[in-house]
Amino acid sequence: MRASTASKQSIPIEKRGNAFAALRHRNFQLYFGGQLISNAGTWMQVIAQGWLVYQLTHSDLALGIVSFASAIPSLLVTPFGGVVVDRVPKRTLLILTQSGAMLLAFILAGLTFSGLVREWHIVALAAGLGLVNAFDSPGRQAFVVEMVGTEDLPNAIALNSLMFNSARVIGPAIAGLLLAIVGAAWCFTINGISYLAVIVGLWAMQIAPHEIRVVPESPWKQLVSGIRYVSEETELGGLLLLSLIFSMFGFAYLALLPAFVGQVLGQGAIIYGWLIAFVGVGAVIGALIIANQRGTNWRGQWLSLANVLFPIALIAFVFNTFLPLSFLLMLGLGFGFMVVYTMINTLLQTHVEDQLRGRVMGLYTFTFLAFTPFGNLALGAISERIGLSYAITIFALIDLALALFVLQRVPKIRRLP
Repeated sequence: MRASTASKQSIPIEKRGNAFAALRHRNFQLYFGGQLISNAGTWMQVIAQGWLVYQLTHSDLALGIVSFASAIPSLLVTPFGGVVVDRVPKRTLLILTQSGAMLLAFILAGLTFSGLVREWHIVALAAGLGLVNAFDSPGRQAFVVEMVGTEDLPNAIALNSLMFNSARVIGPAIAGLLLAIVGAAWCFTINGISYLAVIVGLWAMQIAPHEIRVVPESPWKQLVSGIRYVSEETELGGLLLLSLIFSMFGFAYLALLPAFVGQVLGQGAIIYGWLIAFVGVGAVIGALIIANQRGTNWRGQWLSLANVLFPIALIAFVFNTFLPLSFLLMLGLGFGFMVVYTMINTLLQTHVEDQLRGRVMGLYTFTFLAFTPFGNLALGAISERIGLSYAITIFALIDLALALFVLQRVPKIRRLP
């Protein structure tokens, strides 16, 4: 095995600026504002779509199937999406993907307004969005360094997570109210309109012209070289494994939350939206703490601790029926989610070679876009046999056991700066 790439990188690990240093870049300001609006709309659609599916089918399995539908294009396309990111102008790619996602949101809104929407429509549109995200997600991850440079990259990743989870507070809280008052169709419509904020922001950016490079390798060889790179860098491979494990077993509970709210807590759409919002509040708190954190060798320690505490908090949540404690536990789950994904993202981006950034982030996206729905589908099927709380507990224990196995096999992860 080769040594870690940390010694080869010029990206500073220890931040010298303040908690909002990356916002001094105009391009990142435009990106941050546009994504905040768009992601709030996206979370409105996530909440409304889950609730609509459950109202149409009253099936735990159906919730898993809709989520699983997005896995098929992600499973087949996402690794090549990273190759495309390394070959084309990232801003142009993002404008195209955001426009595609906007169109899909408007189609779902139209079907819902007309009363024609059926489960298979939602499955098909989820698959279409999965195809869009196969290119959009690695593109967004790799585009950050072009907006802020290498010095502010770790801070930009933390602020990006802050923005995403601030939207998770805003979107679900509004969606819960809109679902109860005017229905799901308006949530889908608002989401479609919100994409304009990102598209306009991308157009307004001042980005250096894309350097056209002749790539001697075929896309397939580029993909293979990216896979070989992360397999030889044991820390990078370990980080991707942790992401895959957490996505399949730790985070799968969220897809079945509509059923949990109705069956276990005996509540409706408003409480469902607020529970998701509390996940966002916990994540925002985590992002603010991470952005302000100083010193060295703490990211790996925080990542290791979060992988242990998250499944324990999840087990406590699924066997609790006291609503105030449920909100508190969701706060903790949001904090843990933030630590896991922000640490993995930051550690990958600060230890990867620039010419391989798109491919590595494509593989990172692959671990949570392509495999999360498999966990959702399996969890939905198991829960219909043994009950939601017991099924989620089994997944939480698997998550804990596998994460501990990876951390034991790759102990250097705990010492990463």
